[in-house]
Amino acid sequence: MSDNRFKIVFDGALLPGVESTTAKLNLAELFKSDVAAIEKLFTGRPVALKRDLSRADAETYLTALKNAGVDARIEAEQPVAFSLAETHETGSADFSRPGASPYAPPRAAVGDDLPEFADLKVFTINGRIGRLRYLAWTLVLTLAMLVAGGIISTASFAVATASPTAAIILGGVLGFALFVALVVVSVQIGVQRLHDLGWSGWLYLLNLVPLVNSVFPLLMLVLPGNAGANQYGAPPPRNSTAVKVLATLWLAFIPVMLAIVVTLGMNGYLDQLEANMDSSYESSSITTDEAGDQTVIMEDEDAQSADDAGEPVDSPEQ
Repeated sequence: MSDNRFKIVFDGALLPGVESTTAKLNLAELFKSDVAAIEKLFTGRPVALKRDLSRADAETYLTALKNAGVDARIEAEQPVAFSLAETHETGSADFSRPGASPYAPPRAAVGDDLPEFADLKVFTINGRIGRLRYLAWTLVLTLAMLVAGGIISTASFAVATASPTAAIILGGVLGFALFVALVVVSVQIGVQRLHDLGWSGWLYLLNLVPLVNSVFPLLMLVLPGNAGANQYGAPPPRNSTAVKVLATLWLAFIPVMLAIVVTLGMNGYLDQLEANMDSSYESSSITTDEAGDQTVIMEDEDAQSADDAGEPVDSPEQ
């Protein structure tokens, strides 16, 4: 065995702050095995989880195990007390047999379950996506929603010519279905982004918390994901050119939308201010007219009083 080959060794130690139950569940998911088999590893006896690795491959496997919460290590190849690979080759570890070795490892080798990159799946909460792919998928989802909303509006207007009631019902049902679909896909994409950060998908519910929901989405956009594999699987594939273009368009689209919103808000404010000024001017004119009418009435009353008294009334001509 050459000196540049390495192995991953585990003796049951955990990283600080990691509970034993959590680590066993993470390992069971990572190994695609059951918890009962994983418990056989926590005896304190060194176990070679993977052998004959290059330094880069060994680092990849070690990262996955560290993210699972266990304190494994890389060692140069040398004889060890127990070998996971040898057990699989000989088939000596049969957990269903009475009297089986209490130090039997999981049935699956770690390396078999850690591909270099994970497969991409949009409509699922499993897997991982990075920042740029999160932006690209969100842009595609937004455009799809706008197109679907336009189709629903057109169909509703077409039906409204024949039956307004039917148009309202059709628009309401289709609009609600579109809203539900948007929420479901948004959650799926968001959970995959959280997985890339090594966080639980349940943290997506923080978007419902006031104040927090104004900061948390920004964290999802700016924080980098785990470089290697974590408890949610291998890292996502490298970003394609299409992903980079779509992410750039979305980043450019956001300030444009903000500018449009600000412009519309300012125009609305100016229109409201102009309407208030016009209303004030009209109120002032009405008040002047009413005062003039009042003066005329008072003059008429004085003239009537003078007639009753038999006194002449000076006219403007006199």
